[in-house]
Amino acid sequence: MPPILQKMASFDAQMRLLVPRKVSEDDKLIEYDALLLDRFLDILQDVNGPEIKETVQKCFELSGMYSETGGCGDRQKLEELAELLNSLDAGDSIVVASSFSHMLNLVNLAEEVQIALRRRVQHAKKWEIGDENSALTESDMEETFRRLVKQLDKTPAEIFEALKNQTVDLVFTAHPTQSIRRSLLQKHSRIRSCLSQLYEQNVTSDEKHELDEALQREIQAAFRTDEIRRSPPTPQDEMRAGMSYFHETIWNGLPKFLRRVDTALRSIGINERLPYNVPLIQFSSWMGGDRDGNPRVTPEVTRDVCLLARLMAANLYFAQIDDLMFELSMWRCNDELKERVIKLESSTRKEAKHYIEFWKHIPPSEPFRVLLGDMRDKLYNTRERMRQLLANGRSDIPSDDTFTDASQILEPLELCYRSLVETGDKPIADGSLLDFMRQVSCFGLSLVKLDIRQESERHTDAIDAITTHLGIGSYRDWSEDQRQEWVLSELRGKRPLFGADLKMTDEVKDVLDTFRLIAELPPDCFGAYVISMATSPSDVLIVELLQRECRVPKPLRVVPLFEKLADLESAPAALSRLFSIDWYLNRINGKQEVMIGYSDSGKDAGRLSAAWYMFKAQEELVEVAKQYGVKLTMFHGRGGTVGRGGGPTHLAILSQPPDTINGSLRVTIQGEVIEQSFGEEHLCFRTLQRFTAATLEHGMHPPISPKPEWRKVMDSMALVATEEYRSVVFQNPDFVSYFRTATPELEYGRMNIGSRPSKRKPSGGIESLRAIPWIFAWTQTRFHLPVWLGLGGALAHALQSDPSSIVILHRMYNQWPFFRVTLDLVEMVFAKGDPRIAALYDSLLVSPELKPFGAELRRKYEETRSLLLKVAGHEDVLAGNPTLKQRLRLREPYITVLNVQQAYTLKKMRDESVKLTARQNGQPGKPAKRTTELVTLNPKSEYAPGLEDTLILTMKGIAAGIQNTG
Repeated sequence: MPPILQKMASFDAQMRLLVPRKVSEDDKLIEYDALLLDRFLDILQDVNGPEIKETVQKCFELSGMYSETGGCGDRQKLEELAELLNSLDAGDSIVVASSFSHMLNLVNLAEEVQIALRRRVQHAKKWEIGDENSALTESDMEETFRRLVKQLDKTPAEIFEALKNQTVDLVFTAHPTQSIRRSLLQKHSRIRSCLSQLYEQNVTSDEKHELDEALQREIQAAFRTDEIRRSPPTPQDEMRAGMSYFHETIWNGLPKFLRRVDTALRSIGINERLPYNVPLIQFSSWMGGDRDGNPRVTPEVTRDVCLLARLMAANLYFAQIDDLMFELSMWRCNDELKERVIKLESSTRKEAKHYIEFWKHIPPSEPFRVLLGDMRDKLYNTRERMRQLLANGRSDIPSDDTFTDASQILEPLELCYRSLVETGDKPIADGSLLDFMRQVSCFGLSLVKLDIRQESERHTDAIDAITTHLGIGSYRDWSEDQRQEWVLSELRGKRPLFGADLKMTDEVKDVLDTFRLIAELPPDCFGAYVISMATSPSDVLIVELLQRECRVPKPLRVVPLFEKLADLESAPAALSRLFSIDWYLNRINGKQEVMIGYSDSGKDAGRLSAAWYMFKAQEELVEVAKQYGVKLTMFHGRGGTVGRGGGPTHLAILSQPPDTINGSLRVTIQGEVIEQSFGEEHLCFRTLQRFTAATLEHGMHPPISPKPEWRKVMDSMALVATEEYRSVVFQNPDFVSYFRTATPELEYGRMNIGSRPSKRKPSGGIESLRAIPWIFAWTQTRFHLPVWLGLGGALAHALQSDPSSIVILHRMYNQWPFFRVTLDLVEMVFAKGDPRIAALYDSLLVSPELKPFGAELRRKYEETRSLLLKVAGHEDVLAGNPTLKQRLRLREPYITVLNVQQAYTLKKMRDESVKLTARQNGQPGKPAKRTTELVTLNPKSEYAPGLEDTLILTMKGIAAGIQNTG
């Protein structure tokens, strides 16, 4: 045993001093957390021995004592922790990293159970305003309806009408931010369930014993499961993981939520149910359709993903029809159903016409089952046809014997519903049958509609190949006016543009084959065609032309995605020019969708500037749409982290500019956010409720528009913030080298958490790096630079420019939702940050000449934090949110251990890389100079045993602790 362990005092006695206090009477978080960790430490000792358990406890103790010092920074405790971690052999190092990673996952589970408990308590108390989940941060349907009626003078009829015309489309994306393997997520779900049941009332002692055994079993199973993905997932793997949420929670969660909407409507006097075909909630996906920068998403992959989704839908429908056949066993039916069933039976029996006449007077004893049985047979054929197409690319089952459109399923279900209502069985009709009709209406035969996304330059390459083939010049060299003129002339004409003799690169062939695939598959497989890096009207028009040229029978709606600041600024003019084209205005039939990207805009200019420019762009885009009589739907490309537009759903929606939602909203659900939103049935319910209630409230009670003086302040602040951010990130010659040495950005790919490369161009710099690894790297070191950089300079400029500016900033914070949400989210990130940890990475990894650069950034961090608190009027971060503060404090000691272990592991790996590079360069005895360009981490290079696994485990653990990857 290391000497340091021999000095250990009583762990339990010291740990009590480090545990945060309860924040309310119904706070059981500490209790839940203690139980899970106690079980885990017992398992750790049984599996790996008492010495490892003592080592883990000592690491936690030292880290906790360091964390307790706050901003003072007890370097001695950090050094003792580093000494202990560095004394471990390879095997023990892996076990310690894995232990802290698992313990952070258990902390997360304890928090989720606590949140669920508090919501039940709040619901029983009829919503206590001022609590952490009050109407300011949460969305309860009944409370929202009542608030709209009582406080805002909206009539129940107006609310009902608004709901019937409202659509929220949640778009699942496969961005690589879910660091936890699916097998572990399932075990975590069972742990969460056991913990919840243990604390339920009326649980007997025998049941508690059995639940405790089950809890220990699941914790041990999770600990013994390899956390590390040994190979990257394919796009099909990502799609299967995403679609599993539909089977596990969303399929049953949707009708339960819609029933709650019905109940909430009754509470305000609406005794009519929401019609089954109201598109209140819709689901789409990018998994297998997002080919922007992902060479692994091919037309073949897209085809497989679409067929797989249809197979999953057929399986769900088949099981539901089976259940309905047991439920709808009654014999009474109306004449319409009787006649349909007679025809079905006669066609089956192939009897003469007199058989039909005879059975008109003597109906079948179970008519619903006859009709549903016919549907079940067709669903069986539908399912088997999908299986065959997936396996062989062809099927011997005729499409006529299958369902090819959701309306073919809904029509007989509607007939059953009408019959039940007409014969006095409406309560039965409003049971499982209504639920199923709502499910079919929402999910269709494709389960989700797949968006296709491609970069605008790839379309330009395809059109350039065509114009060159036609001998009319290079499309790429034409001006925007020339491009529009030619594309519109072709759109108005009918001639084919190319044949089999078109010479094309592999990239161009991929683009054209994708459009041909869209033409081949059923139209209901697809949603929108999203153009990333869109800048001009021609970017949209050439996609329309390619759809026509490849004979897409029902063209997809084309959605330009504006991401960078310059694109956001020019977006309103581009949209106005697009709408001024008669051909296009007739094509869209009064509806247009525009996507705004939070990730690349934040990477381009920093969080504050990106948020403000997106706010203004939305306002201007809506005004342009109004001028042309077009209903505009904003598609928000939000990530999970604050740096990529993440944050509480309710606040994010209510802080949008007035008139920018109007009952129609699309938003991406990315990476680990999918698990956080849909991993459990109660999470699914909360997510659907939040989006629906907040969208309704924004439409019926829009937030206030910013006052002219507020706009003036924000404009000047955004200019200063952008200048400061870019002066550091893009103009400082030391930044790239510092970033790549001070963070684990170069090692990101080792986690194998996504199918897509981390860069759009392998040889590019920061500008080509995707936003996810950009945010991930800074999150791992607890520095969060993309979120706060630029804000400090902007606030300092605003405070110095006018003595009364602090009063204006206070008003903006207290009265303007957009400004308050923006600052509150940054404050939350500061609560997760620790510049002392970032300094540790610098001390170990950064060259001496770059250390002053890191010190200057940390000075800016502290200055920004101080200015933010001054404007918000807070003494300390999260002073007004003790619950969140408690949660973050509870997990901090675990994260700090992993930070220290990661920093030292990175140093060891990089030192070995330098030596390896030197040997490869023929200099075996001379260590190479450490430069970003020289050192590339080759996955095949050999490191000391355990280093790579330890690094990956620390990455996963920190991601779990911060509750964000990218």
